[in-house]
Amino acid sequence: MTEEVLEPRTGEARPGERPKQPVGPRVFRAAITFAIVLPVLWSAAGLEVSLDRLLSAPGDIWAIVRQLVPELSAEAIQRAMPKVLESIYIAWIGTMIGAFFSFPLAFFAAKNVSPTYINAGIRQVLNMIRAVPELLVAMVLIPVTGLGAWTGALALGIHSIGTLGKLSSEVIEGIDEGPVEAVAAAGGGFISRMRFAVVPQVMPSIVAYWLYRFEINIRASAVLGVVGAGGIGAELVSQLRFRDFARAGTVLFITIVTVLAVDTISAKIRRRIISGHPEPGPVAAWRRYQPWLKVAMIVFLLVAIAFIAFIMYQLEQPI
Repeated sequence: MTEEVLEPRTGEARPGERPKQPVGPRVFRAAITFAIVLPVLWSAAGLEVSLDRLLSAPGDIWAIVRQLVPELSAEAIQRAMPKVLESIYIAWIGTMIGAFFSFPLAFFAAKNVSPTYINAGIRQVLNMIRAVPELLVAMVLIPVTGLGAWTGALALGIHSIGTLGKLSSEVIEGIDEGPVEAVAAAGGGFISRMRFAVVPQVMPSIVAYWLYRFEINIRASAVLGVVGAGGIGAELVSQLRFRDFARAGTVLFITIVTVLAVDTISAKIRRRIISGHPEPGPVAAWRRYQPWLKVAMIVFLLVAIAFIAFIMYQLEQPI
């Protein structure tokens, strides 16, 4: 009696064979790749990016970088430091303006604490504010407030209202409704619910967003100097206009060091606010480091101290 051999159904693998990969996922991946590559090629063609320009770009960049070696003279540092501090002042005032006005607007824009006919309009206002870049806002304000740092602070503040209002409203929409219901059950009105149930939940995240916006505003304030809105950007443009690349390198170097220092401190504060727990102290953190990392940190600390001492010495020198 012969055994009947059953053929596998269509799409199934024979015994000892690997199953065939489905066609659908392959087609989907190919379509996604095509949808990404085609716009890139189309955009490159629109920008007239040729192969010769791409090949010569590294050499051209290196030629400019060599000329941007900082000139760490007393005159260059004393000329750049006040402008760097002015950028920090502009960023801080702009952040405070944005925080002050965006905080109440965030409650009106949140869908879970305000009616639809209110939050819909406020959200669109925040979207319109956020849609206009700080540079364009500064250009609109210059005929009103004139050239200077006050224009930059107002431009950053207005743009920060839209961004912080949007982020803060999303934080409010993600709250736990339990405390709100508890305050309402105890007879609390709208103000009491916001004060005792909503604000304590959202303040850590909102303050962290304020600090993050301060970091962004420091970088944005450097760009506003291009249109005369104060900050380090005006000094940078002035040096580049006269082709003094060494002085421009000094401005860039001091700006980068300042931004890195502010970002590091701000990030540490934000982590402390969000986590709610103090981070390990320097001694406890030092003990956990590997030996090579301890050596690297000692070298970095000595270089940082020497650099700060050098800057302070140069600032005290007569020009």
